[in-house]
Amino acid sequence: MTSTATERFSIPAKADVSEKNQQIFDSLHKNLGFVPNLYAYFAKNETALADYLALQNRKSTLRAKEREVINLVTSQINGCRYCQSAHTAIGKMNGFTDGQILELRTGKASFDPKLDALARFTASVVTNRGRASEESKEAFFAAGYGEQHMIDVVIVIGDKIISNYLHNLTGFEIDFPLAEAL
Repeated sequence: MTSTATERFSIPAKADVSEKNQQIFDSLHKNLGFVPNLYAYFAKNETALADYLALQNRKSTLRAKEREVINLVTSQINGCRYCQSAHTAIGKMNGFTDGQILELRTGKASFDPKLDALARFTASVVTNRGRASEESKEAFFAAGYGEQHMIDVVIVIGDKIISNYLHNLTGFEIDFPLAEAL
């Protein structure tokens, strides 16, 4: 008899993680009002939660709204329902409408030329495993982005691939309002 991913991969309670991770749980709860299941799952490993949060919270040349474009596009391409749902909620907090979020998930942003170039570039990078089309690179740079931005785009994609793959492997419960399917 085989178990489903949600039976096999459980979310640890605060009491089940290290003291260091318990402190991070307290901080997350204070700042977010809850500990998202993704973060809690990282806490099964002694260092992964702190490492992942450091990566997510690093300084960037990209604005929060631009990072959400990357998160939404990457999560859609990688088929991660957890991250699609989490970043739909975060996208709304960053000023995107429901319609804009759905369009971003398709790798386009007709409502903003600069974000459109970013979304298309991100989709090309993720789909082609870093070998973005010349057209998407040229449009990205023509929109006003530089090499320093390209580096940050790749770092945000890498961050999102980590969480996408982890959820795709485990299938633990989505604790955000479920994103609309495309």
